[in-house]
Amino acid sequence: MRWWNRAPQWLVHALPALALVAIVALRIASPPFLEAVRHQVFDLYQRRHPRPPSESRVRIVDLDDETLRRFGQWPWPRTQVAQLISRLHELGARVVTLDIVFAEADRTSPNQILPLWASDIESAALAQALQALPDHDAVLAKAISQAQVVTGFSMSAQPNTLVAARKASFAFSGDTPSPFVFEFPGIVPTLPELEQAAAGNGHFNLVGEHDGVVRRVPLFLRRGQDIYPSLVMETLRVIQGTSTYVIKSAGASGQFNFGEQTGITHVKIGHWVIPTDANGRVWVYYAKDDPKRWIPAWQVLEGNLPEADIKDAIVFIGTSASGLRDLRTTPLLALAPGIDVHAQLTEQILSGSFLLRPDWVDGAELLYLIVFGAALLLLLPRLGPIWCAGLGVMGIAGAMAASWYAFISLHWLVDAVMPSLAALIIYLLASLSSFLRTEMERRQVRQAFGRYLSPVLVDRLARQPDQLKLGGESRTMTILFADIRGFTTLSEKLDAQELTRFMNRFLTPMTGVILESGGTIDKYIGDCIMAFWNAPLDDPHQERHACEAALAMRKALFEWNAASSADYRVDLGIGINTGRCCVGNMGSEQRFDYSVLGDPVNLASRLEGQCKTYGVDVVVGSETVSGASSLLFAELDRITVKGKTQPVEVYALLADAQKAAQSSLDAWKKAHARLLEAYRRQQWDQAREALSVCERQAPQEFKLQTLYGIYRRRVQEYSVAPPGPDWNGVWAATQK
Repeated sequence: MRWWNRAPQWLVHALPALALVAIVALRIASPPFLEAVRHQVFDLYQRRHPRPPSESRVRIVDLDDETLRRFGQWPWPRTQVAQLISRLHELGARVVTLDIVFAEADRTSPNQILPLWASDIESAALAQALQALPDHDAVLAKAISQAQVVTGFSMSAQPNTLVAARKASFAFSGDTPSPFVFEFPGIVPTLPELEQAAAGNGHFNLVGEHDGVVRRVPLFLRRGQDIYPSLVMETLRVIQGTSTYVIKSAGASGQFNFGEQTGITHVKIGHWVIPTDANGRVWVYYAKDDPKRWIPAWQVLEGNLPEADIKDAIVFIGTSASGLRDLRTTPLLALAPGIDVHAQLTEQILSGSFLLRPDWVDGAELLYLIVFGAALLLLLPRLGPIWCAGLGVMGIAGAMAASWYAFISLHWLVDAVMPSLAALIIYLLASLSSFLRTEMERRQVRQAFGRYLSPVLVDRLARQPDQLKLGGESRTMTILFADIRGFTTLSEKLDAQELTRFMNRFLTPMTGVILESGGTIDKYIGDCIMAFWNAPLDDPHQERHACEAALAMRKALFEWNAASSADYRVDLGIGINTGRCCVGNMGSEQRFDYSVLGDPVNLASRLEGQCKTYGVDVVVGSETVSGASSLLFAELDRITVKGKTQPVEVYALLADAQKAAQSSLDAWKKAHARLLEAYRRQQWDQAREALSVCERQAPQEFKLQTLYGIYRRRVQEYSVAPPGPDWNGVWAATQK
């Protein structure tokens, strides 16, 4: 048995609702895999609608592969870097920002080389001349001091006690931001003399998401309680000449936190206000790669770069050289130089093109998820899966359209993934619930009709429940009544328990025979079985199936008697009739049975009672005979049963189709037909002659001796006292 056949019904009905609760809880928890899916959608938005090109003059002086080929591999002597900075200053660069850390002294400086060469230098004059040469780091520090330069350093996961110079102060508005700023235990700083000469000093760490894609850049990082600005923030501070960062958190004036510490909301530097997430990160809104943004460093060093390309520009010095491995993944590019992220973020801030995910968006997404999911839960049972599929598609399409509109028009990042996923899951689970309910209903059908129908029909009905029409319908039915002969006498010999065991043992094989032939058990009435065919499923051969069931019951009775003691041997009378009936759930609202009503039912019961009259096992109505003509029947009489005025022709069911086809029975069949014809024409001599032939030719197994005895008495009586010219051959039965 499948598990849903054992599942509690309340669980099946509550499954979609439980799913909605689980989805809401999942949305609140927002595990990494859901966030990753959401980010993939936001990446798609950026690829379809990147940030428009900016007029902000942000340039990248690139230490590309060609520059390294012309001027030597990295690291360069610091004098070479100083020359590059000085040249940019001469060209009018507004600020020069170094995406490079100079953590150690230049090994090419004379004071670094001289100890290595001391044993090889024979000339004191040469050694003195080398000592007189300027230190390369000092040269670089001088170049930095003469220009507006921002140096860089790296926050490290390896703990240490090194520090980086902080060039600005911080002011906090609202809750303290420290708990929300990402922390690193170590710092790899630039040399102190270079930091001291610089106008600004910031970290250049790019913290990617779980999938490694750089979507958000932290404007601040910290070690302990010390907060350090990023390279971009220092660049913006330097070009404005300000000295203080204002970090606004939840709880500040104009910010609602409802008593909760929900993190950073904005950062103010000079006249720029930069919206952030709770951790002080900015969503980077990437633009397509702009060749004008990139200037190879060799063009600057060789002096053939027009001044207009650098004049008043914010210049970042970094590298795209593959060998230096400063490559990152962005929503637009699988591999992008890290310096490009800093430049793009600077452009974005200068142009005011921010990607925003307001604080209230989480609540709005959650509310939409709950309302939409609840609507599906309520409407699915009423509208059905097809209409709700359309509703779900509309809801998902609406969520995606709203999310896309919010992105291109407002630059809001609104998640349509989770509501869409929730709608899909709820729809599938609701459909599954409907399927499970259908399976339960089928199980109930099997359980209910398994007591009345054959297993084959139960399976068919479960697969095609539309064939079951409850409440009553009119259709042609074949009804069978089977009654134990001499039951009253038998019951007098047995006590209640013995009688119960007897009935259970006797009715079980008889019921099995009926069910195997496709019949439906209507009820047990004491020692009587009532069954019918052609409901609840259509049975185009209902008459034959009912008659075959009667023959099988007669065979089962023979086997029963052969295996039983004399006290338990019984006879069985069976009546079968076919006609138009009403079948369905009959009874009251409190209790009902699947049953059949109609005049053909009453006639079938009366026909069963005529088995005693004619001494046969099975008495059948004429309509049943018409539908089972391949079997062997013998017409018994034309009678009016008790309580009826219309005459009916009744037949004895004698044998199956194989027996009916035997030619050895032809003489008996003809004689039987002549008997009935002569009898009804009041030709008494011909009737006696045919009767004698019938008594000689009829096989003993047909049990027609009583029938022919009846006709012999009637012929004898009518030959003495004819019934008159108006007689139609109908016999009025006085017993049920």
